[in-house]
Amino acid sequence: MPLTTPPAIVVSVDAAHRIQTIRPLRFFGTSVDSDPKGHVLQLYSPANTDVMLSTGLGTLTYRLYTELSIEDWHWNPAGTYSDSASKSGYWTSSPVPSAVAITDSFGYRLPHRGSSRDQGDDDEYSRIDDGDPSTYWKSDPYLTKRYTGEPDSANPQWAAVQFLQPQAIDAVRIAWANPYATHYSVQYWTGDRDAVLYPGSAAWKTFASGTVTAGRGGTVTLRLAPAPVRTTFVRVLMSAGSGTCDSHGSADPRNCLGYAIQDVGIGTFDGSGFHDLVHRSRVGTCHGAVVCTPDPARQTLIWTSSTDPWHAESDRVKGDQDQPGLDLIARSRLTRGLPTIYPVPVFYSTPQNAANEIAYMEARGYPIAYVEMGEEVDGQYALPEDYGALYVQFADAIHAVDPRVRLGGPVFQGVDSDVRAWADADGDTSWLHRFVAYLKRRGHLKDLGFMSWEHYPYHNCDRGDKLRDDLLDEPSFVRRMAKTWRDDGVPADVPLLETENNFSPDGTGASQRVYGALWTGDFFGASLAAGIAYATYYQAEIEPLGFNERCHAWGAYNPYMVDRNFELRSKGAAYYAVRLLTQDWAQPGDGEHGVYPVTTSLGSDRAIVTAYALQRPDGTWSILLVNKDTVPRTVRIEFATPSGGAGFAGTVDIATFGREQYAWSGHGATDAPNPNRGVERSKAAAGTFTLAPEALTVVRGAIGGSPATQSPQ
Repeated sequence: MPLTTPPAIVVSVDAAHRIQTIRPLRFFGTSVDSDPKGHVLQLYSPANTDVMLSTGLGTLTYRLYTELSIEDWHWNPAGTYSDSASKSGYWTSSPVPSAVAITDSFGYRLPHRGSSRDQGDDDEYSRIDDGDPSTYWKSDPYLTKRYTGEPDSANPQWAAVQFLQPQAIDAVRIAWANPYATHYSVQYWTGDRDAVLYPGSAAWKTFASGTVTAGRGGTVTLRLAPAPVRTTFVRVLMSAGSGTCDSHGSADPRNCLGYAIQDVGIGTFDGSGFHDLVHRSRVGTCHGAVVCTPDPARQTLIWTSSTDPWHAESDRVKGDQDQPGLDLIARSRLTRGLPTIYPVPVFYSTPQNAANEIAYMEARGYPIAYVEMGEEVDGQYALPEDYGALYVQFADAIHAVDPRVRLGGPVFQGVDSDVRAWADADGDTSWLHRFVAYLKRRGHLKDLGFMSWEHYPYHNCDRGDKLRDDLLDEPSFVRRMAKTWRDDGVPADVPLLETENNFSPDGTGASQRVYGALWTGDFFGASLAAGIAYATYYQAEIEPLGFNERCHAWGAYNPYMVDRNFELRSKGAAYYAVRLLTQDWAQPGDGEHGVYPVTTSLGSDRAIVTAYALQRPDGTWSILLVNKDTVPRTVRIEFATPSGGAGFAGTVDIATFGREQYAWSGHGATDAPNPNRGVERSKAAAGTFTLAPEALTVVRGAIGGSPATQSPQ
């Protein structure tokens, strides 16, 4: 039986209704992040910079890895500690430029860390159950009334203990340090799902005898209930503190604010005493002055609401990741002389340190597009009100330096739905909705100059039908997220920024494979069509490929093949995809482009072919078509203009990149793509167009006349 040729797909461009106006160099962005130790200057060499610039990507965003690792960022190595004599305390980098440019900068571990895990190197541990009586967790003093202006009960702090299996619990033993909680509750999680990963799935409930209203510190053992409760999470929720000073003394009031726990035990109490279920150890391999002993049993997991940013000079991280210096990046040709998106440390720093960073950048004359307040605070499992309280303080400090600086966040990590938090008193579990409401309540909504998030929607371990499903879902995924943020209350005049994006969090080859190129086309196209103001391809640096054991695949986030000596061997599929977008779909440069709605006869739900329209500054129309099918597809492009229907007229330019131009076996960095022809360009008569299988195609030209009267190709 002969195969049936699929009917032509009708692509309809609504040329009468503009979605938004963009400048390509300011919409198509790229990013820099922490870099392998000792390779910073090599990564940004003139030759590498030339390659990175050749993508055509514009506005740069600087990512803040220290915030993911529960570290304070000394963005300027020159600065002062609050206790200068001991080189310890609360750090403030100097706002005064010196003759020496900052080419490298470092993170500093926090000795009063509470959480067992982080999003970074994950080689640190909680100071609550580390088995060391000289250490303790302490919450952030900037979340107390002295700095927030609100009662401490408005920002209660917490420490939660997680067991991997349900345990019978009816007792707690808390060894308080200073300052201790005078008012606190001990609670258990009522649900079956993980309280940290699925905070909207259930609620916290206070044990029958779990409320303390006149705590006096010391070591306290409490019988919480007449009969054990089975749960996987127990939380100590603190709402009033003693004001007694910690081990660093009373010279700095911050030493006396918040809450501190030296150790916590969770278990049962009977006639023979307290039976503790908490395992104590240090976890991982630490670097620098702190020596950490690996322990295969691992400490019982602890999660905390915040961490005191107090630290000492000896806490500098000496591992394999550095932050590139601000001067190095701001002076790099990678910025193209455009304003750059910079971060300030928030969740593990001080308002003055952030304000000084802006003062420094402006003293140097570096143009700033936006300032992101921290990074991935949802990954620190912070409550939105806590982040909001810090946001207000940092915004006030920064705007005292320059009220024109546009601030934003919360820089959500890659998420696939509305970000959830533990329910508030009204039952609201939407993180962003509560954050926006907090800013409104404090009269600071004007300080939200943009809303930003990261986009890592899928997994490179996906194969076959699952991978095809991922690619088909991307356009609607982007639309859903943009709508979600607006529904959460982000005002219509506050721009949405996607400031870190790639196919997946695995980093295992999408950038090097054709499916990553297809995703790139849909991601950028759908973002423009959803009204998003800025999107970035993560990442710019030319770093070596790595091998992911779980996915059994080679890859990297950057769109190159790079060997272990940091030598560029080949360009990956996503490199050619972004070249096609920035050089063929858009008109290179900084001219204004109109973005217009497009529909197809396939509908908008998981369509095998998608399309996106730009009107370039020269008046020509440029249509990006993404064919995810394994066979060629034919399309007919129509335009609905204010004066009636139209189609492409005369000769059009065609640019194509896909599986016929490129393939990579994925065996390693020295394996060259074959074929590797890059973007292929041609000209054709206006009419119907045949799209190559699994390819991006741009059709560009002038319009005129009725599409029904045009001749086929």
